[in-house]
Amino acid sequence: AVGAAYAIKRADASRAVVCYFGEGAASEGDAHAGFNFAATLECPIVFFCRNNGYAISTPTSEQYRGDGIAARGPGYGLLSIRVDGNDVFAVYNATREARRRAVAENQPFLIEAMTYRCGLPPEFPLLPAVFPPGFARPCGIPPVIGHHSTSDDSSAYRSVDEVSYWDKQDHPISRLRLYMAQRGWWDEPQEKAWRKSSRKMVLEAFEQAEREPKPPPRLLFSDVYLEMPPRLRRQRAELERHLETYGEHYPLQHFQK
Repeated sequence: AVGAAYAIKRADASRAVVCYFGEGAASEGDAHAGFNFAATLECPIVFFCRNNGYAISTPTSEQYRGDGIAARGPGYGLLSIRVDGNDVFAVYNATREARRRAVAENQPFLIEAMTYRCGLPPEFPLLPAVFPPGFARPCGIPPVIGHHSTSDDSSAYRSVDEVSYWDKQDHPISRLRLYMAQRGWWDEPQEKAWRKSSRKMVLEAFEQAEREPKPPPRLLFSDVYLEMPPRLRRQRAELERHLETYGEHYPLQHFQK
């Protein structure tokens, strides 16, 4: 991201890069290098940290002892701000101003948005409950519990009461909905019409995606390197021999040729 921002600066393109990451990624060495390069090279970039309290299963109390991520910014020479990540308008305004400063002044900016890893709020039953536990919801729609991924069971490291509080009391979608309703910008008939049309759109997209053939298996080996290294050529040849022998045991008809 910083390299792209530096290229934009050299091209005088009047644009900026936004890099989104979680507080867990901020513990990686790449974050240090990115912050430092962005500051010393004065790159037009906005670092947007979504601090949702967990790096998969590791809570923030076990990730750092300092005052979060925004507090690290001044040490690198980055303008920094912490916002309520569940407040749509706070996030919008902070990001808008950070982008303006990045473009106008080549000033890198760090935003830490304090939030929580939730799914859809309880009042948003957008899809019927026909998907088994752990199944990836269509179009990125998460289950209500908000697991990290389909292989993650967050009930192993956070309580039902904790998740329930955030889902019911401080969910960003619920907060925005109530804000709009209180000002007469949204009402129950609009809500019902929106749910109906959105559900139809998502299910149609899901059905269309299911009909599309899967990418060809050869892309496992060809979509990383410009020139395929010998080890990958050997692995590809091994897979081809395997499929020639045992191909009838695989649903190859669902893949592109």
